[in-house]
Amino acid sequence: MSDTEWKLEGIDLAGLDRLAQLIALFLRPGDFVGLEGPLGAGKTTFARSLILRLGSTEEVQSPTFGLVQSYATPRFPVHHCDFYRLGAGEAEELGLEDALADGVVLAEWPERAEQDLADDRLTIGFHETGDADTRDLVLTGRGGWALRLARLKDLAAFLERTDFATAQLEFVQGDASARSYARAILYSGESAILMNAPAMPDGPPIADGKPYSQLVHLAENVIPFVAVGEALRERGLSAPELYDGDLAQGFLLLEDLGDRVFTPAYSRGDSQAALMREAVDVLLKLGQTPPSGPLPIPGGPPYTLPHFDAEAMLIEASLLIDWLWRAVHGREPEAAEREAYLALWRPLLEQIAPEDPGWVLRDYHSPNLIWLEDRTGVQRVGLLDYQDAMIGPLAYDLASLLQDARVDVPAALEAELLDYYCARRDDAERSFATEDFLRGYAVLGAQRASKILGIFARLAARDGKRRYLDHMPRVARYLERNLHHPALSELRSWYKDALPEADRLPPPGL
Repeated sequence: MSDTEWKLEGIDLAGLDRLAQLIALFLRPGDFVGLEGPLGAGKTTFARSLILRLGSTEEVQSPTFGLVQSYATPRFPVHHCDFYRLGAGEAEELGLEDALADGVVLAEWPERAEQDLADDRLTIGFHETGDADTRDLVLTGRGGWALRLARLKDLAAFLERTDFATAQLEFVQGDASARSYARAILYSGESAILMNAPAMPDGPPIADGKPYSQLVHLAENVIPFVAVGEALRERGLSAPELYDGDLAQGFLLLEDLGDRVFTPAYSRGDSQAALMREAVDVLLKLGQTPPSGPLPIPGGPPYTLPHFDAEAMLIEASLLIDWLWRAVHGREPEAAEREAYLALWRPLLEQIAPEDPGWVLRDYHSPNLIWLEDRTGVQRVGLLDYQDAMIGPLAYDLASLLQDARVDVPAALEAELLDYYCARRDDAERSFATEDFLRGYAVLGAQRASKILGIFARLAARDGKRRYLDHMPRVARYLERNLHHPALSELRSWYKDALPEADRLPPPGL
């Protein structure tokens, strides 16, 4: 792709800070940002604003004499450099490669080391105007930054069309997806969550000419999120209200449900058992109001929820043998080995898939649940990250909650809440079969754990995201719990022979 250029005229100090807020949302480790312009053009002023917007609490000084000043931020280190006095080849002597390995480099006078710089970078040119208080800027994105700068430019234009055009923007940590989030805060104190969710390109075909995302029914744009959110609110649940959005571009401004996410709430001393019971009540409520047809979308055609069919479940389960098995054994599985694994799963999933159908929000666990103390009943649980929702067995979301991949759920608490759920449904539904539900819960719990273990292995091996490996032992322990169900005895033997015990994960091959 050719370079992307963005010209901004008459930018004052407030405009520089606004630009710093926008760029801060897009930065990630490995980024190089070059600041070009004559002495006094505003390069250091902008760098100071950007470093502060990234969350540094240190005083930002000019790097003119030390050549490099490093700053800690909550997301990654930032290294502020001055290349003015560098000669050819001297940029590497500043430790540029090491700095980019886990942090961001802001370099003034990057043109002095042009031959040492990678093609993938953002450059900001500062140009004086007739007004001492303003500057004209030219932003140039090269390599991967060409697409990112185009996206940043579109995001800025979207915000200008909304009621949050003047809002302060603060980065909000998201998940492992390509989506990103920010909190937009007005001077009045009103806030919203800005979702930046570009449409997902199709990956390589893996079966029937389709990519993984289509086979397992992952959302490829924001339309499912909007449609499902509207449906959840209609059912009296606390999904965030949509304030504004550009569905085609994937920008949404959403109700800010706060920051009392279940995961850190547990660590702060909130009762895990009490919060999880509230979340179980939400699932009971949701099970009483199943999807009844296509979901309406404001200003667009209705959206039809996909079905969580056995083939999608099987493809998800195959992630374990495709990624974790490879890391454990140091080689690809042979075709016969892979088919033997799938043959054990296939009849179980074909039996489970059509049973007890209803809403499957898919990632219903602590990172996607927020406690809303000022509300009542089931509305006290705020819901996030439901764009991949489907129609499928109701046991799936319960397994997702009670076998939380991100936090330990003691076996006794899982059993208590599982009994609570079954008792409530047994009281309300004459046709509810507890033993059938428990079988489905074990099968789907094992399927989900297998998928997650495969995803964590893939994130580490393919994407270099190793932080998820810390969760592997926990997920493997959940898997072992599920495999003790009599319906999974053959699978249990396979896992015992093929994979190490939970406490020996992750394997050395990752």
